[in-house]
Amino acid sequence: MRIDTAAGSILTDPWVNPAYFASWFPFPDNSQLDWETLGQVDYLYVSHLHRDHFDAAHLKRFISKKATVLLPEYPTSELEDELRELGFTSFIRTKSEEVMELDGGLKIMIQALTSPTDGPIGDSSLWVEYDGIRLLNQNDARPTDLALFAELGHVHAHMLQFSGAIWYPMVYELPESAKRAFGKQKRERQYDRTWRYIDDLKASHVFPIAGPPCFLDDSLWQFNDIHGDEGNIFPDQHDFLREYAKVGGTNGVVLLPGSVSELTVDGGITTTHPVADLDEFFANKEQHLRDYQARQRPVIEAAKASWRHPEIDVLKEMKHRIEPLLEESIYLAKGVGGPVRFDLVGYDGESVESILVDFPGKQVRPYADEKVRYRFRTERALVEHLLHTGEVDWVNSLFLSCRFSAARIGQYNEFVYAFFKCLSEERLQYAEGWYDEHERAVDAEDITIGDWVVQRRCPHLKADLSRFGIVEGNQLTCQLHGWKFDLSSGRCLTSVGHQIRAHRAD
Repeated sequence: MRIDTAAGSILTDPWVNPAYFASWFPFPDNSQLDWETLGQVDYLYVSHLHRDHFDAAHLKRFISKKATVLLPEYPTSELEDELRELGFTSFIRTKSEEVMELDGGLKIMIQALTSPTDGPIGDSSLWVEYDGIRLLNQNDARPTDLALFAELGHVHAHMLQFSGAIWYPMVYELPESAKRAFGKQKRERQYDRTWRYIDDLKASHVFPIAGPPCFLDDSLWQFNDIHGDEGNIFPDQHDFLREYAKVGGTNGVVLLPGSVSELTVDGGITTTHPVADLDEFFANKEQHLRDYQARQRPVIEAAKASWRHPEIDVLKEMKHRIEPLLEESIYLAKGVGGPVRFDLVGYDGESVESILVDFPGKQVRPYADEKVRYRFRTERALVEHLLHTGEVDWVNSLFLSCRFSAARIGQYNEFVYAFFKCLSEERLQYAEGWYDEHERAVDAEDITIGDWVVQRRCPHLKADLSRFGIVEGNQLTCQLHGWKFDLSSGRCLTSVGHQIRAHRAD
């Protein structure tokens, strides 16, 4: 998204190149825009380090290094460090949730979210005001409350995520009927959360952005929402308009690469598109994807050719990388609570080497036929590449690629993914400290929902249950992330841990 005002221009999250082992591509194709011109901006805002927002190759080649970076207030310096490596030298370090006035009367505010589960150690939203017109680019961020932005004045343009950005449920080794049912549930939950945010802000216009990706590799083609699968979690912008209309939404605005919307202070909007008919464009989505695939096939094949590193002893390198972190881990290791197995499929597509990350035992070792609750199966070459490049975040690389399958016994366990997101001492220590502080925090305030008195803040990420909580019988659902709790016992039904305090109102 590029935001132009008389006081300066801001380019936000320019993503063009494939991400996550050449799995995700922007939809629609934006690679043919005039990036030489679009990259000449006054300010750059990168919301977070997800590689479908932080496109290092594109930033390095096309974005002016004279641009001043608007930096979210994150707990680690990783985002700034990576931008400096690309050649950016001018930074404004913002304070989270504090309005800052730039040259010419341009005002901005960045809200930074900093739990270990927010993006790769952080996610953020950008609020902009100029000459009485206000915009919120919420992108992927899931704040518990948009009241802060609403209090700054009526928002004219609200840009937010509506589509999936995860590997669930597609990669799980489940019957197709079960995957379809879980996917349908997740798709509905995504939209419910979107409607809640839209209702919170009540902006003049709503722009569905930050999704969906598309999948151009033949092995991942089935993840595109073109097959009439109600369980597909990647609905597109056109589907958003249809679903939004069902709940009374009439102010949705779809943008394609090259579309331009001009806003006025009285809420007026004029939008131009690079195509004559938006409906026709989306009706021909499959052909658009096939043409896009043909253009990108050499890119995908070149990426695949770079992943194999047969010289790497995977077991030895995983021990070297992971065992010191297991020794330091208290909360994450306890949260995982058992071994995690990696089945690595060899170059021949048949042979398998199984490696166990033993959290209680604090070691990485060969699998010895013991029972495990969590298992991942992927190509050996992908793990070789992670080790070769020193990747510290296997979640926002391997797992988001969807180039794996998974199985588990019991509930989802967020600590498994939190650990594999934190394969550096800096990240691990931050996550351990966050969970320590989170666990010690006492939430004394209670609220009443239906027949139940419950703690006001969700045990997961402190969402306000007076707004996001729904009770059906003895079960509470937090709509922010879809987590469920059994109110009779206080037990979390979605993940390990996270007990809730609750009792009947009578």
